[in-house]
Amino acid sequence: MWMQDKPLLQEELGRTISQLVHAFQTTEAQHLFLQTFWQTMNREWPGIDRLRLDKFYMLMRMVLCEALKALQMQGWDERLTEQLLELLTTEILHPDSEAPNGVKSHFIEIFLEELTKVGAHELTADQNLRLIGPFCTIAAQTQDSLVLHNIAQGIFEAIVEQAPLAIEELMNELEEEELSEEEELSEEEEGLSEEEAQERGVLSREPPKGSVCRAQPPLDEQAGDDDDSASTVLQFDYKAVADRLFEMASRQDTPPQNRKRLYKVIRKLQALAEGLFPEADIPEEAYQNPRGGRRVRMKKRLSGSQLRDKTGLPPRTISGVGADLDTSFTQPCVSGRRAKEALHSNSSPGSTRRRRQRRAGGDPPAPQERPRGHGRRGAPRRQWRLRAGAKAKMAGCQEPKAKRKRTPEGQK
Repeated sequence: MWMQDKPLLQEELGRTISQLVHAFQTTEAQHLFLQTFWQTMNREWPGIDRLRLDKFYMLMRMVLCEALKALQMQGWDERLTEQLLELLTTEILHPDSEAPNGVKSHFIEIFLEELTKVGAHELTADQNLRLIGPFCTIAAQTQDSLVLHNIAQGIFEAIVEQAPLAIEELMNELEEEELSEEEELSEEEEGLSEEEAQERGVLSREPPKGSVCRAQPPLDEQAGDDDDSASTVLQFDYKAVADRLFEMASRQDTPPQNRKRLYKVIRKLQALAEGLFPEADIPEEAYQNPRGGRRVRMKKRLSGSQLRDKTGLPPRTISGVGADLDTSFTQPCVSGRRAKEALHSNSSPGSTRRRRQRRAGGDPPAPQERPRGHGRRGAPRRQWRLRAGAKAKMAGCQEPKAKRKRTPEGQK
């Protein structure tokens, strides 16, 4: 498998390797083959480069599918099912296993998909609950947040998302049974011959054969066992799944973050058990914040005396503003130049003097030079330029001696 580069030959080789599980005559030998396979994948996974990941992902999917088919051939025996689940939990899901995160994540992602392909038409709700039991236990006990997230999304959220399809399929099955019963009654009333009645009865009974979960659409029969239909999903008792999760999450040794995450899933499953379908996906922040997740800016309200101290305006000027001035925004509440002065009350004395002169109608004075000094307030310091007289005065000053360049001894 490592050396094979052609996609079609990779699929053929993966199918050949995965079907080796059926070559063993005993269940113990089959489980030993599966255990060796997963141990080998866990050991060699860190050395697989990214160009070879896809074909080994496909190989793991095929091996899991054939393992479930081997269990199907045994009639989904309860004892054999428990042995297979224990093997998969020990080698992949358990915290003490040596499985890397890539193997764990991929196994959790493909488990329900492969189980749907193999046993969606014959598994009951109780059997499906037994098959997902290890995921309930690991989700409540694990300390790895990645494993918890993958199980919640790949197992429980997938069950919730498939609920409308499962109920729709169930309703279609019931409608077909009702139609078949109506046809039988109409045939008896019309008094048709026994041969015609038997022919029509056989045709009408073919779709709902067996239990409600075992009906197989005709497209699946034409496509084969490997092709799964989009309308075929696993059937679950949502109340039983919610009770099982609540039993595991309510234990004292369950970590708080696991309990919080599982309780969200439990509420969704309980709503499905009551006939309430989940709404469209809405971010969790929208439920926590009634304003849709946006931060609400708190407004600071000042009294009249605080407002006068803040702006420096007389009482008559702020009488139209009121005591509920929102100081968190820079938009002026008083019209005219006096409002601008109130908002810029912390400016320098020079800028205030210039504004008063412009208001009086006079020309602004020419900029005057100010002595330098540390800590001078006001407008930013301007760059000084020496005038001609200053340059003449500095002409008599002694200039510093220029540094002599050192020449290497070889160039003398």
